[in-house]
Amino acid sequence: MTDRGFLRVLAVDDEPPALDELAYLLRADPRVARLHTAADATEALRVLRDADVDVVFLDIRMPGLDGMELARVLRRFARPPAIVFVTAYDDGAVDAFDLGVADYVRKPVQAERLSESIRRVVSARVVPAHPAALARAEEDPTIPVELAGTTRMLPRSAVRWVEAQGDYARLHTSDGSHLVRVPLATLADRWADAGFVRIHRSYLVQLRLIAELRLANSGYVVVVDGAELPVSRRHTRELKDKLVRAAKQDWNR
Repeated sequence: MTDRGFLRVLAVDDEPPALDELAYLLRADPRVARLHTAADATEALRVLRDADVDVVFLDIRMPGLDGMELARVLRRFARPPAIVFVTAYDDGAVDAFDLGVADYVRKPVQAERLSESIRRVVSARVVPAHPAALARAEEDPTIPVELAGTTRMLPRSAVRWVEAQGDYARLHTSDGSHLVRVPLATLADRWADAGFVRIHRSYLVQLRLIAELRLANSGYVVVVDGAELPVSRRHTRELKDKLVRAAKQDWNR
């Protein structure tokens, strides 16, 4: 593989001006060897039937089969291409990380941001995919978050606890927090198998990171990374049971 002109790309967008702009920026990148374009999912599937593609830059909101549905189809390919969502909206972030997309780029697309996205795709394809590394990636999916105007992929393992803020959720990490447009209940359902437990209608925490459960003036609280988080009465018994079971599992190892 050379360092210029090796990436085969498909750009998909139902809005001609947006597709033209995306195609222009992609053609200008020296790592792109071949560029196909499609105005909808049906046309994209025809391209993918006839040509080998390394990465699909994909709009989400399109008539007919939308970008999210097309991405689910692409995941079932024997050799699925990398997927980069290019969208004006952030409400697809959670579904995007569930699908394991390479990146999530917000419109209007900037050349520098697109270059970073291509770099991520290239890095993922150049580094040999060891089975153990693939397994770790599946166990630790990423979620797109905004940071200083840039969307980056945050590993789920970096999240210490989650706080509800209306229809949004704030993901707390060891070095800050990120607001994502997804209800807390949705994350509680999707992250239950990863050890996240509901302790309150407004809080979801990683069970293994609970350092302390104690009775305070207003009821029980847990301590995670030095922060005290309230435990509602309805969740107290279940939380205690889970902590006991987790401790027994550690003793039996």
